[in-house]
Amino acid sequence: MARLTGARPVATRRWGCATAFLLLLLTVQAAQKADLSGDTTAATINHSLTLLQRLQELLQNGNGSDSVLRVRSAASDEAKVFHTHQLLLSLQSEVFESLLRNQSVITLHEPPETAALFEKFIRYLYCGGVSILLHQAIPLHQLASKYRVWGLQRGVAEYMRSHLASESSQGHVVGWYHYAVRVGDAALQESCLQFLAWNLSAVLGSAEWGSVSVELLLLLLERSDLVLHSELELYTAVEGWLSRRQPEAPVAERVLRAIRYPMIAPSQLFRLQAQSAVLARHRGAVQDLLFQAFQFHAASPLHFAKYFDVNCSMFLPRNYLAPSWGSQWVITNPARDDRSTSFQTQLGPSSHDAGKRVTWNVLFSPRWLPVSLRPVYSDSVSGAIQPVRIEDGRPRLVITPAMSSPDFAGVSFQKTVLVGVRQQGRVLVKHAYSFHQSSDEMPDFLEHADLQKRTSEYLIDNSLHLHIIIKPVYHSLIKVKK
Repeated sequence: MARLTGARPVATRRWGCATAFLLLLLTVQAAQKADLSGDTTAATINHSLTLLQRLQELLQNGNGSDSVLRVRSAASDEAKVFHTHQLLLSLQSEVFESLLRNQSVITLHEPPETAALFEKFIRYLYCGGVSILLHQAIPLHQLASKYRVWGLQRGVAEYMRSHLASESSQGHVVGWYHYAVRVGDAALQESCLQFLAWNLSAVLGSAEWGSVSVELLLLLLERSDLVLHSELELYTAVEGWLSRRQPEAPVAERVLRAIRYPMIAPSQLFRLQAQSAVLARHRGAVQDLLFQAFQFHAASPLHFAKYFDVNCSMFLPRNYLAPSWGSQWVITNPARDDRSTSFQTQLGPSSHDAGKRVTWNVLFSPRWLPVSLRPVYSDSVSGAIQPVRIEDGRPRLVITPAMSSPDFAGVSFQKTVLVGVRQQGRVLVKHAYSFHQSSDEMPDFLEHADLQKRTSEYLIDNSLHLHIIIKPVYHSLIKVKK
């Protein structure tokens, strides 16, 4: 990791380290002398900012330096030299503690991207704080990991998780995901994957779509919670990815077989077969799926389900934003009154159901009370009712069909509600709540949201932005003997 060079100077000025240590000790002692006796004359004298300023001066001026770091990079013939203090480096990094144990001058070899941030990294070791930009996150995390500065490593990882929505010219979430996989950060990996799934339409049209790895693409394609306009939009983006990347035939075929062709209308499937160069090149690998998709659209779902297993991902819709699958609902001043709306969706993705509609009624209540908090009569005082505070209630959303029909046989409905928020100037999906036909409401809907505050992160211009999606799910019936 680092090459040790040089010998220890004959006369080292350890008084600089002693001074720094004394300053740190005085700060800790001052913080610990909080008066718990309730004496009104007690006060806290805090000169921590002055201490930080003096520590910065130690690094900047090299006062009392007893160690030297020479940082070399392949991008430059000259080494960056830092006059440092062994005690401060060792307090923050066990790697520096080991390197400086028998040497006072060490040469460190860093890639250009981490060498460019080494001064910022060293400043953190002295001051405990650092400013960071999107493109600096990965190299700074690499430095923190390499030298085992765990506080900085956790801080950068948290910065990355909280800035997934930040807008950048080339995009960054895909790169952060790939980096999280390399370093084994499961939490960051899952955060990136969920963000990409819930905001896939925005990613498909960005520059970072071309940098998606095969592994990430396959992970995304197997998910049913992808949020995008339609399956055709996904196919078009995948076709572009395959055209640019030109993977080997087995990889391309795996990708193409992950498309849910029954979710694409027959007219669009015919056009793809006639115009898609990618599909023409790999037609043999997906011919069975295309034929099955046409069968699915041609027969009634009840008849189709007798012969084919429809309880698989191929026949399960994703979170499509097209009008036939749901409706957007913007609720102004959501903390004020109960609201209701209604909309229609197509009964199912099969063309056999294309002309059939289901009407849905939706009720939103900002202050619904669970049974445990509802008013009850008291035995001690006749007619008295327990006081109930408005803030005890929580948001409630109920979605019910306004009709029943024999056409519902063999079909159940998964209901998904997307909550849009404004992050870093963009409107993105922050939460997705799902529940099935057996339940008319979601029990944890906006459970931790504070809709009373106009500054709530769940509100955009004091409005709650929802998108309700109805996903018809077909069920296999008794199979007919073939």
